[in-house]
Amino acid sequence: MHNAEIAQHFDELADLLEIQGANPFRVRAYRNAARIVGDLAEQVATVVGDPARKLDEIPGIGADLAAKIATLAQTGVLPQLEELRQQVPLGVLQMTRIPGLGPKKAAALHKELGLTTLEQLRAACEAGQVAALKGFGKKTQQAILEGLEQVATAGQRLLLAEVEPVALELVAALREVPGVGQVEPAGSFRRRRESVGDLDILVTADNSADAMQTLADHPRVTQVLSRGETKMRVRLKIGLEMDLRVVPKESYGAALQYFTGSKDHNIVMRRRAIERGLKLNEYGLFRDDQPVAGETEAGVYAALDLPCIPPELREGRHEFEWAEAGRLPRLIEPGDVQGDLHMHTTASDGAASIREMAEAALARGLKYIAITDHSQRVSMANGLDATRLRAHWREIERVRAEVPGIEIWKGIECDILEDATLDLADDVLAEADWVVAVLHYGLKQPREQIMQRLRNAIRSPHVDAIGHLTGRMIGRRPGADMDVEAVLQELAREGKMLEINAHPSRLDVDDITAARAKELGIPLVINTDSHAVTGFDVLQYGVHQARRAGLEAADVANTLAPDAFRQLLQRRRPPR
Repeated sequence: MHNAEIAQHFDELADLLEIQGANPFRVRAYRNAARIVGDLAEQVATVVGDPARKLDEIPGIGADLAAKIATLAQTGVLPQLEELRQQVPLGVLQMTRIPGLGPKKAAALHKELGLTTLEQLRAACEAGQVAALKGFGKKTQQAILEGLEQVATAGQRLLLAEVEPVALELVAALREVPGVGQVEPAGSFRRRRESVGDLDILVTADNSADAMQTLADHPRVTQVLSRGETKMRVRLKIGLEMDLRVVPKESYGAALQYFTGSKDHNIVMRRRAIERGLKLNEYGLFRDDQPVAGETEAGVYAALDLPCIPPELREGRHEFEWAEAGRLPRLIEPGDVQGDLHMHTTASDGAASIREMAEAALARGLKYIAITDHSQRVSMANGLDATRLRAHWREIERVRAEVPGIEIWKGIECDILEDATLDLADDVLAEADWVVAVLHYGLKQPREQIMQRLRNAIRSPHVDAIGHLTGRMIGRRPGADMDVEAVLQELAREGKMLEINAHPSRLDVDDITAARAKELGIPLVINTDSHAVTGFDVLQYGVHQARRAGLEAADVANTLAPDAFRQLLQRRRPPR
């Protein structure tokens, strides 16, 4: 089992226990386990298979959890989870996927109305039965109806980070097949979309049957749906369908370009071909049936008077305008990032100490970090009040002197409260090196209230950046209702920064918003929101998002060296 699958199992275990009203600390332990495993760069199965290593050496994983993780990694089954699945109807668990519903309300719907399926829930809402329940009401009932539509489509896509380890494993297996040459994923996966609906892998091979049989026999494949001479469609155990396409070497570049997409990008490519008296398709670029290009992507683009456009930009937005003008951006790379300005320690809901986080960041080549534990409003995450925060900052100052090679800044992830005030007093925030303000609660408030909260936070002289702007969780929770353009204009006026949260389930802000922020001159910061020493490894997903927005290193403030970043911060801060 891959880490993402293990994490999903622990999330499901926590949901089922919460539905049953289990001890909240027990539920939280399994949620923490899901997060820790999901953030690990190394596969748990590798650790389990090494007799010299122990899972409970991973911060936040005790002996009991380690045993359960090992069982899942080795067998793919967790007896406790299987038992709970028998006790709780599947439909009740599915109700927890409805934005804003959660395990407790799903349990209430099951207990009070006897609902066991989403279809029954829809009927109960339409009949007004849900609104009559204590703690629900008409607004909640309407929100459930709207959420049911979202759940119906959410299952069709998986997070990029969930698909990636499986895709890379399949690619690696195909590369080992004798006679197989080039192997590359295509589609939305190659464009690094934040979620993936299906998977395409292209190969060149001397014998297509060998490549197809390798895929058919792979343990990640649960069913062969169709099989021809050059194309095979399978269903993967993670729930996605996948196409394997075996293409001739002379057509590989054209096929890779075609199947990478997007549709809008390819429409422009075909139009450019027609304008030049050419025909472009997945087999190549032709003039009167004579091949002009097709073996490489670069050759196809060059024949259409274009540089090779990076896959992340192929959305039919500005890429052709930039390419024709010689202004294709030199997209940011993970190695460009020198600092990480959003992370958590054991002071709130993290799994590692200040020192452990600093040493892990240093090992990854970072030059500076800001420790940003939660403020007091997030009580479920052990948020810090003023007294605890100041003591925490004193500890940061102590550790700072003991870990050479990296700067450790005193930060805080400060909640923007429902009444549009900040969670900590001005005199406390004034002592911080870095303040990132966020929305955690009240995401369903009316737009004007959300906007007032954001305006007040942005105008605070103590706030340096807005973190995970909308509060969305991809496929599970929509973001708050806001006028994004007005927020960006406010950020630009006040000289504040905007975060791209790299956590794969957030990737907030999205690529379109990040691109608009660049246009307005708003510095962006790519942060991992790490809760463990392995959490830094999600940085790549934030960088993917930035690349899709067309961002270069100069557009991202934490690509600056520590001194340069501090100077930028001081220039943009009003007098405190």
